[in-house]
Amino acid sequence: MTFLAPEGAYAVLSKAQELERAGKSIIHLEIGQPDFSTPKHIVEAAVQALRSGKTKYTPPLGIVQLRQSVASFLTSSHGEVDYRQVAITPSGKTALFAAMAAVVNPGDEVIYPDPGFPTYKTLIEFFGAKPVPIPLVETNHFSFDMAVFRRRISGKTKLVILNSPSNPTGGVIPRKDLEEIADRIAATRAWVLSDEMYRKILYVNEPYTSIYSLPSMKSRTIIVDGFSKTYAMTGWRLGYLVAPTDIIAKIDYLLTHSVGCTASFTQEAGIAAIEGPQQQVTAMVTEFRKRRDYIVEALNSMKGIICQNPDGAFYVFPNIRAFGRTSKEIARYLLEEGGVALLDGTSFGAWGEGYLRLSYAASMDVLKEGISRIRTALCLLNIQ
Repeated sequence: MTFLAPEGAYAVLSKAQELERAGKSIIHLEIGQPDFSTPKHIVEAAVQALRSGKTKYTPPLGIVQLRQSVASFLTSSHGEVDYRQVAITPSGKTALFAAMAAVVNPGDEVIYPDPGFPTYKTLIEFFGAKPVPIPLVETNHFSFDMAVFRRRISGKTKLVILNSPSNPTGGVIPRKDLEEIADRIAATRAWVLSDEMYRKILYVNEPYTSIYSLPSMKSRTIIVDGFSKTYAMTGWRLGYLVAPTDIIAKIDYLLTHSVGCTASFTQEAGIAAIEGPQQQVTAMVTEFRKRRDYIVEALNSMKGIICQNPDGAFYVFPNIRAFGRTSKEIARYLLEEGGVALLDGTSFGAWGEGYLRLSYAASMDVLKEGISRIRTALCLLNIQ
């Protein structure tokens, strides 16, 4: 299984921690993890569930109340979702695995974004399918290069993976692109996997558009989402997917024979997250917006860097091609010499060359120190 490799963020974290053990000060901008605490009412729901004995098996698809909560939550923004279309999973990654296992066969072609979340390509290869990358281009605000998409979608395409807002770019797919993607898919047998993990972390005034909500797409779209980013619950490992009921039947069996079920008390916390107060989510997004505005302005003030203003998530993806060095070289230099851990663009695919990914899911003080260190280190490099 040579295609199984470490995820870039964890590999850089390990290297950064090694340097810290040797006495070097490191600013961590590599991990996509909110620095906020899980809201107290969510924690309390889990504690009460444990105290009341909710520590037993649940149905593989999840407890009905949480599935109903998810269905209602999505219906308000996506159009009608029935709870029987919902499966609860122990993490968003498990949801990705289950969704792809249900529809992808060896030899199928799977379209996915590049640069994109590394798990996509790994799972495509794990299931014996053929990866078909579509570049996310800066000139299209890091949406698909639609000319390439038109050429590469075909009768062999079994799945199209979308991620909006995107990890690593923060880009949001515009509605016109979603509509064209839906039109092109209509002429194929392809499914869509819409990874919407960051959809509540959005900085634009327009409402979020999911391809699920477009005409005729409900019957061929699988939504993957979770609680990690929206509710600062990364360690809780709680995700879900939404799919047509015939696909859910397959996923029921997959979950039965893989994980059995998602932890019962974390599901109770999930109900509290969705049905409880949302003020902390709003406050978190407001703070992320402030951090985004700061880091984009600061990076653009540095000679040799061009940084777009992302519309969602908590990442920036600055262009550093002017330095005439590879992304890996720049990232390694900034870690070892500048004391800043971040990710090279090629950790997310070949089309990430010439870029870096910085997470601004860190306090403003940490960001300011990181920017200061980056500025000092890059001043020592020549612009080509």
